[in-house]
Amino acid sequence: MKRKLHFWPKGLLGAPLGFFTASAARVLSLSHREESALEMAPPQPNSGLFVGLNKGHIVTKREIPPRPSSRKGKTSKRVLMVRSLIREVAGFAPYEKRITELLKVGKDKRALKVAKRKLGTHKRAKKKREEMANVLRKMRSAGVSEKKK
Repeated sequence: MKRKLHFWPKGLLGAPLGFFTASAARVLSLSHREESALEMAPPQPNSGLFVGLNKGHIVTKREIPPRPSSRKGKTSKRVLMVRSLIREVAGFAPYEKRITELLKVGKDKRALKVAKRKLGTHKRAKKKREEMANVLRKMRSAGVSEKKK
């Protein structure tokens, strides 16, 4: 005799209806935060009853100040100031100068290749190219404002 298997009704991409699995979220090319947001349904307020879907005592949530660990990755004002000072004193590295020259003549793709060769990863190279493009933009805008005076 065959055993009958019980499954949830299947929805999009084989996931239970109303939910996405992590693998399905990857197929949809979502970030990690978006993935976890898809997997969790918003919490329902408690009804005050001890039975039912929203069972539980009604409580008021305390406002908790953010923990220091939650600001991980955010650069502080001091660090930004020190970096800008070092950039002002030391200037640009030779490969950064080459990238700016390539960007001046409109060779964005070649600039990306140079940056990737020096920095190792595509992501870092794109970030560096964007940074150098911003520097060029600032230099041009500073030059335009000086000419007007």
